[in-house]
Amino acid sequence: MLTTDFQTGSPTWLDLGSPDTGAAAAFYGEVLGWTFQSAGPEAGGYGFFQLDGRTVAALGPLTEDGTQSSWTLYFATPDVDATVKTAEQAGGTVRVEPGDVFDAGRMAALTDPHGGQFALWQAARTAGLDTAGSPGSLCWAELHTPDAAAAVAFYRALFGWRTEQVEVPGMTYTVVSVAEGDQQDAAFGGIAPSEHPEAGWLPYFEVADPDATIAHAVESGGTVLLPGVDAPGIGRMAWLTDPFGARFAVIRSE
Repeated sequence: MLTTDFQTGSPTWLDLGSPDTGAAAAFYGEVLGWTFQSAGPEAGGYGFFQLDGRTVAALGPLTEDGTQSSWTLYFATPDVDATVKTAEQAGGTVRVEPGDVFDAGRMAALTDPHGGQFALWQAARTAGLDTAGSPGSLCWAELHTPDAAAAVAFYRALFGWRTEQVEVPGMTYTVVSVAEGDQQDAAFGGIAPSEHPEAGWLPYFEVADPDATIAHAVESGGTVLLPGVDAPGIGRMAWLTDPFGARFAVIRSE
């Protein structure tokens, strides 16, 4: 399960790039109950989504040329620069070179060989999110990719992830976990084969009532990609986009 006991390869942070941060903050406030706190004038419009005073995600303006609104997952590494070199050798592309984020940590933004965008985080003052796995927070990370086997090999080279294949209707789903600890307890996400042109990482947020969340999202200008569906042994889930097209999922886990 996803927790804040961050280890190498754990999802440790996520942020949303949006063309209208005010409208995005309002949308997620309505849908997930988040509030937005600015990181200050020196942060260029970047700030934190919070729930009950604890940071669950972040939000900032689009900073890369030609990009569209999207969520970016950050994975923990003890050495961003070394991991970037490994990613390049494995066929990945660097979109944002390694750099320090004030005294919070060091980051870089990458694209895997099949177009999945993600980022790296080397913690300093900020280890990562304040909470994960609880209602209103990130609880699962899922990669949709045209070549699941190649994706497993790429990310394993970076983070040493362990994997377990699970047969689900219509496909083989790969559950991923960090290298240390009980494999089931250390699982935080999955890799699913997909030919969809918007393949990439999809964050899941835990919610108490997925159907009510869907209704709030639509009323607030979002769209439904996958209507609420029950997955036996997993929970009830839905895929959505915010008003600017950023994809995310919600789930009530069993």
